[in-house]
Amino acid sequence: MKIGILGGGQLARMLALAGVPLGLEFVTIDPAQDACAAPVSEHWQGAYDDPVLLERLGQVCDYVTYEFENIPVAIVEQLARTVPVYPSAQALAMSQDRLIEKQFLNELGIATAPFAAIDSLAQLEAEAGRLNFPAILKTRRFGYDGKGQFVIKKPDDLHAAWTAMAGHALILEGFVPFCREVSILAARSPSGDKVYYPLSENQHHKGILRMAKNTRDDLLQAKAERIIDKVLDALDYVGMIALEMFELEGELVANEFAPRVHNSGHWTLEGSVTSQFENHLRAVVGWPLGATDSVGFATMHNFIGRNPDLKTLLALPQVHVHYYGKSARKGRKVAHATVRADSEATQSGRSAAVAKLARQWDDS
Repeated sequence: MKIGILGGGQLARMLALAGVPLGLEFVTIDPAQDACAAPVSEHWQGAYDDPVLLERLGQVCDYVTYEFENIPVAIVEQLARTVPVYPSAQALAMSQDRLIEKQFLNELGIATAPFAAIDSLAQLEAEAGRLNFPAILKTRRFGYDGKGQFVIKKPDDLHAAWTAMAGHALILEGFVPFCREVSILAARSPSGDKVYYPLSENQHHKGILRMAKNTRDDLLQAKAERIIDKVLDALDYVGMIALEMFELEGELVANEFAPRVHNSGHWTLEGSVTSQFENHLRAVVGWPLGATDSVGFATMHNFIGRNPDLKTLLALPQVHVHYYGKSARKGRKVAHATVRADSEATQSGRSAAVAKLARQWDDS
């Protein structure tokens, strides 16, 4: 069985590595000649909207999926006429525009930060006064890892924010005074079967995820599952999904969802019975979904900008390193490591050691 993946980055690479042992074959389309997934897939270099490549992909693949949100919805709609594509074009469209996404979540009764569409400096000034400070001005589309954002701390920042962000469709979001960042990852099959991973507890710095770890018996687990259920059922969703949320006084406030495997779920590679990558593939092809029980305590650390020293990392106990095959570049995710232990105390010590090394190599 052959799976097509739109995008050839590290997520496509890890999908292929999870699928090859199951007998799956992969074709990836990516503009980069040295795409991360090229060594583990049949890589077709080219634009995502190349009509020749798309027609060929629909002919040779049994199913198609994608590894990131910033591909044109029209491509998914076109491919879906000849081959099953999961997640759907509807799910992709919802996730691409922060305004539409938050309106959708609110319509489902899911709480979000207060927000407003911004089309002018005057509107920014008026809405900032309504939402109060601090607030975050964001592009509605194509933002990731802290890009396309301007934090407005006081009224004097409004003009600078508008000058920096003008020319884009914008959304202003009120600040959520959260005590914790979490994400719920779930998979849904075409028949409607669902599995949920334990809540992932996340830490960001400069808008980039630095650490994610599994939780045990989290008091908000059931509430998070009920929230993600609303999204899964409303979209008749198929595949893995991640919903990032803030915890505020025992309640959950949704931030955004990703219709794909997600960075905050990388700990599942070594820390779960079935990884998020394998469960995404199982869902896409209609196979039974795998168990999501944790295997001990697991923490994922991202390495930003530069590859870490492999020898140093491998000298630490229960550290599993994943290089992405990327060249060094400021602010770029180039690798991650999962740290695992059987007790929370041991895990905390091991994780602190890897976090220290990640800071030393950080180039963000």
